[in-house]
Amino acid sequence: MRVPYKWLQQYVAVDLPPEELAEKLTMAGLAVENIENLAPDFQGVVAGRIEAITPHPNAEHLVICRVDTGRELQLVTGAPNVYAGQTVAVALEGARLPAGKEIRRATFRGVASEGMLCSAQELGLDASLISPADREGILTLPPDAPPGADAAEVLGLNDVVLVLELTPNRADCLSILGVAREVAALTGVPLRLPEIAVREDERRIEDLAAVEIEAPDLCARYVARLVSGVRIGPSPGWLQACLRAAGMRPINNVVDITNFVMLEMGQPLHAFDYDLLQQHRIIVRRAAAEEKIKTLDDVERELDPEMLVIADAARPVAVAGVMGGLETEVTPETANILIESAHFDGASIRRTSRKLGLRSEASTRFERGVNLEGAAAAADRAARLMAELAGGSVARGRLDCYVRKRRPVTILLRPQRVNYLLGTTLTPAAMKELLERLHLEVSGEGPFQVTVPAYRGDLTREIDLVEEIARLYGYDNIPVTLPGNITAREKQTPAQRWEEAGREAAATAGLAEVVTYSFIGPRVLDQLLLPPGHPWRQAVKIQNPLRDEQGIMRPSLLPGLLEVAGRNASRRVLPVAIYELGRVFIPAGRQLPAEPLRLGGLVMGTIDHGWNWPAVEMDFFYLKGIVENILARVKIKGITWEAATAYPFLHPGRAATIKAGELSLGFLGELHPDVLAAFDLPSRACVFELDWDQAGTLNQRQLGYEPLPRFPAVERDLAVVVGDNLPAAAVEEVIKEAGGDLLKSCTLFDVYQGAPIPEGYKSLAYTLVYQLPDRTLTDAEVNAAQGRIQKALEERLGATLRA
Repeated sequence: MRVPYKWLQQYVAVDLPPEELAEKLTMAGLAVENIENLAPDFQGVVAGRIEAITPHPNAEHLVICRVDTGRELQLVTGAPNVYAGQTVAVALEGARLPAGKEIRRATFRGVASEGMLCSAQELGLDASLISPADREGILTLPPDAPPGADAAEVLGLNDVVLVLELTPNRADCLSILGVAREVAALTGVPLRLPEIAVREDERRIEDLAAVEIEAPDLCARYVARLVSGVRIGPSPGWLQACLRAAGMRPINNVVDITNFVMLEMGQPLHAFDYDLLQQHRIIVRRAAAEEKIKTLDDVERELDPEMLVIADAARPVAVAGVMGGLETEVTPETANILIESAHFDGASIRRTSRKLGLRSEASTRFERGVNLEGAAAAADRAARLMAELAGGSVARGRLDCYVRKRRPVTILLRPQRVNYLLGTTLTPAAMKELLERLHLEVSGEGPFQVTVPAYRGDLTREIDLVEEIARLYGYDNIPVTLPGNITAREKQTPAQRWEEAGREAAATAGLAEVVTYSFIGPRVLDQLLLPPGHPWRQAVKIQNPLRDEQGIMRPSLLPGLLEVAGRNASRRVLPVAIYELGRVFIPAGRQLPAEPLRLGGLVMGTIDHGWNWPAVEMDFFYLKGIVENILARVKIKGITWEAATAYPFLHPGRAATIKAGELSLGFLGELHPDVLAAFDLPSRACVFELDWDQAGTLNQRQLGYEPLPRFPAVERDLAVVVGDNLPAAAVEEVIKEAGGDLLKSCTLFDVYQGAPIPEGYKSLAYTLVYQLPDRTLTDAEVNAAQGRIQKALEERLGATLRA
């Protein structure tokens, strides 16, 4: 929001320097992001009125202008847009223009020129705030500018603008009056409201126009006023200066008045050419299917039934709250104006603005919320100005369709609660005085009954009033103290503790955490080689994605991990060892999607060798060890690994399902070569993903004490030859079952294929540890157990001892 300082001072006569006022506003919660000085980069430029124009005797493309600048000057120009009676910017002899250019008396083809007529470009003005007709030729000044007046003053350039960055809840400050209320409350300077009383003629507006609201859910109020006999022309200089300083381009007196009142009061207005409205009727309705309208920007736009339009008896004439229609726009021939001042539903305006790709000053205000009670006053203010500045006559009365009236808001405020929350010792009288500065009605002695004006839609609860008191009292005046009550210990829920345990386990296992977007693109599912019927393709779709690459919610953590790995590899940041603990999204019909917690990881590359260890490739077995460490750290036992073919994105023969009994916890494996190519990964990579919610049900939260063994253990090695397609887990299961209570542990330490092992077979070597807690084992007992194991392996798996 741009707040010109001189315009602000019309409503609150504050005499603080702009920098000091900006500091006060910022400390009160209205952040002033910038203080913009409009001072021009020129001197000696004045307003001049062209009295006469004669052809140059020696040049066809030049003319001689006799200009009144307080004294008559002769000026030569080649500009095509000059005419007698025009008020223009004149650089006098000795004037300085931007870039240091100095104006001197000159002679053009034998004719003296005592200065220069200036264009907007020559004065360094913002072209967006100049009419298209003046951008190429001489700059036209407002016709009421007196000859000899300082052009910078006429253009409103001797001013300062406060640029406010407003929070969404402060829609009231999207107006000069709203900011003036804040300034009055902060400084104690009285607020001066503009005159809105209208002098009306004898005609009754009810006899001349009609308004009907067919969509009361989208339009709570519609006010119309009729001004007849207007003369369309340029606005007076003060009005043009206000608009330019606020960042809007002047157009004509009627349109400028609607923009001026919108900026002044925060209520968007629209001016219709009354004579172009069919049957002089206004109908506020939803658009019909495939209905079209050509908006003021001369673009034909297709509407849909979700959009609200303003229509006459025959067709739509405006997109409500966004932009007017070209067919009923105000033109130089317009004589009669119907003023619209309405209250539209903010959510509807936001949807319409986004669908049409149109964003305007009006739509911005409707989206944030407009004062429902202010529509009539804004219409009256615009009608009064049109009568004064455009020579119009205002019909008696107004059409006011008020279909959903505002319910007054009264909030109970406890003074002791204010002091408790702020740590202050303010008296109830001081609190009341602060609230009344904001024009809030306060009754009672405590608790207070506080009635909120309609323009402060952000005040709905007691805590909102506490914030208002804190703002006006001054945050810097609130003492810095420790909390007076006993601070409760921070407590985590079991789910939070389990989530934190997963992060600690993964980080301890050597993985670095990454956090990726929950949104992915449908193309990723193709890159993962997923067949058409795969469950991951039934993803949760996003209705309004920011871009195509973020069109669905992730069904797995894998896409994000692969994207991070690819980005690191492209920058030669290797090896990669990462994990993510986050939620995935699974459709649940008409219900909200399920959001299970998953723990996923990826490793790629080789760990460099050191002086005392060799290089280690982070392959399938390396990642399997990481997952085993993670599960062991969170006390999950009984994990088994089964060869799997159900994961199309994993390498055939190098993929496993991770199980605990019959419960499937996830998968682990090496990525398929085609997936590596799709994500531009330069070397083999392995991934895993665990259902961390399911894993939490297996966590042994009640841990028992197990004393250190008092009696020695006996170690024996066992090497057996089995078929190369037999999983090592099957061999280990038989060993543990046959070893019974004597067998403390069984660890695979070698896998070998090659001579002298026959082709199609492999050798598995285990270290077996025997131990009892209450006595020392004898050799006979250990030999017997070893024999039982060998016999069970031979009978059940066809294994033979390796020679």
